[in-house]
Amino acid sequence: MNAEPLRAVIVEDNLTLRESLVATLEALAEVRVIATSGMEAGALAWLRAHPHDWQVLIVDLFLRSGSGLHLIEQLGPRRPDQKVVVFSNYVNATVRKRCAQLGADAVFDKSTELDALVDYCARQRFLLASSAASARARQATWPSTEPAGATL
Repeated sequence: MNAEPLRAVIVEDNLTLRESLVATLEALAEVRVIATSGMEAGALAWLRAHPHDWQVLIVDLFLRSGSGLHLIEQLGPRRPDQKVVVFSNYVNATVRKRCAQLGADAVFDKSTELDALVDYCARQRFLLASSAASARARQATWPSTEPAGATL
């Protein structure tokens, strides 16, 4: 299955970590990072201007300006295939619960769960590719229910 890369947005205020995360995800999980930001307002503006362009949003909790929790809260409705992931140094049971309440699909600790984040992104890419392949197969095999010559 030759799937397209997973389209990601990364919201991380530490430039060195952000660049490292981009390189890691692109190399190991076939992710294409299409936007980055270190601030809540910039990320939210981009996400609102491009609501259908991304498939995974990776957010740190503490940003140079604003917060990851507030960003997640402000996102609004999204497609079922769009995943929100928190990637932070400040992860405990309370933080995980609050992130889930706000709509995060997964939470990973920066200090111990980078491999799990890479695996999550690779799995999301596989699931999206499988879903797209199934939809194409259904379209190719389902007979038309319209009578010949039907017009709308």
